[in-house]
Amino acid sequence: MTSLWLDRTQPSHPLPENGREFDVLVIGAGLTGLTTALLLSRAGHSVGVVEASRVGAGTTGHTTAKVSLLQGTRLSTIRSRHSAEIARQYVEANTEGQMWLRHYCEENDVPYQLRSAYTYAAGEDGIPAVQAELRATHEAGLPTTWVTDTELPYPIAGAVQLAEQAQIDPLDVLTAMVTDLQRRGATIYEGARVRSVDPGTPVTVRTDDATLRAGRVVLATGTPIMDRGGFWARLQPLRSYAVAFHHPGPMPQGMYLSADSPSRSVRSVPRPDGDRLLIGGNGHVVGRERHPARQVQDLTDWTRRWFPGAEPTHSWSAQDYHADHELPFVGPLTPTDDQILVATGFDKWGMTLAVASALALSSRILGGRTDWAQALQSWTRREFAGAPTAVKSNLQVGAHLVGGWASSILTQQNRRPPAENTGRVERQGLTPTAVSTVDGATRRRSAVCTHLGGVLTWNDAECSWDCPLHGSRFAPDGAVLEGPATRDLPEQ
Repeated sequence: MTSLWLDRTQPSHPLPENGREFDVLVIGAGLTGLTTALLLSRAGHSVGVVEASRVGAGTTGHTTAKVSLLQGTRLSTIRSRHSAEIARQYVEANTEGQMWLRHYCEENDVPYQLRSAYTYAAGEDGIPAVQAELRATHEAGLPTTWVTDTELPYPIAGAVQLAEQAQIDPLDVLTAMVTDLQRRGATIYEGARVRSVDPGTPVTVRTDDATLRAGRVVLATGTPIMDRGGFWARLQPLRSYAVAFHHPGPMPQGMYLSADSPSRSVRSVPRPDGDRLLIGGNGHVVGRERHPARQVQDLTDWTRRWFPGAEPTHSWSAQDYHADHELPFVGPLTPTDDQILVATGFDKWGMTLAVASALALSSRILGGRTDWAQALQSWTRREFAGAPTAVKSNLQVGAHLVGGWASSILTQQNRRPPAENTGRVERQGLTPTAVSTVDGATRRRSAVCTHLGGVLTWNDAECSWDCPLHGSRFAPDGAVLEGPATRDLPEQ
């Protein structure tokens, strides 16, 4: 699976230099990390960025890249748990993020397109949710309207529309930021997975080959890679899919997202080699879908039904994190330690929230204050609003922990290697073993997640081992791909 955005040649960056010290070290080179680094570099701080893979290789490079204040049914969901003031602050945070990003694109000749955003009901059952979103957006001051006719080739029951929203190519933005950062003296490292972050004065960050130190560390890693703070128990890891198509017919000019299930995201992408139709959806909790590849095929089949002649050119998936109390976590990793900061829980709306988080974190480091950041705090009593959801989520985690171990114990070892691009969990003694065959190589690794011991499942869309507990993912050779885990799977 290859993202449309990442299908390009990118400049490479070196491995970390052992012993380097910075005012601030940012872990993660997506939109959150690079924007934070840029804001602090502008303020005169010495900044380093450490990326486990390549710039943009995480969620930013796998998004549908809608820079919108209309976010499906997010605002009405937030309003059902929190006050009107918190909902207003959430909108203000996203507005600040959107406007900053648009201004940055304009200043740096990065193209973007203004589009109307739509949250629509595909059928009558979806109308109450869409109407609730209309009421919530009006209460928060957004100039949304109700429409029943769209340019979509299939019928809808009704939609909320918000004009003058934006869409981007996220790698165009990151490329401009990398150039900007290097011009300002910031250092970017790639191919260096952080294995530990040790509090202290300074904070010590260790990769496989280097030890770095910094006065402050920002974890811009999707989900925090440190267990202190327990964010893994406050977030639900979600995976969703996207397919880009050549399409001979007219392209939708709006940005569409259904309120019904299964979800459908629709937009067009201007490209020098021909515009693309971009369709997304079919989200699920990481590691809990038996055949992820079928979700990609379902999107393809659905698109060909409604957009005749559409032929896929790229397909990919993204990992996002949903907070049980419905709001992002932006701020200290623990209530008493301001040296290590986090930004997570964007729930698929990182194009605005990543920038808003960077603005809030940089302001905090520089001693400033942003009133709307109150809605994004990492520690607040508002989390009690998510307590029922948290209990349910963690009961499900417990069930998958027990079920995974029970299933692996009952599964006998199979001497025949798996077929190409397949994997299975089997028992070796009492140990669950992950066996897979990819590119002709059969590998045996521990099937126990190195984070908190969940038994992994095979992802047939991406040929990876995924943890159904907290979303850690591993390559067939056991290398960590993403998630709270920082240690690779041992060989069996």
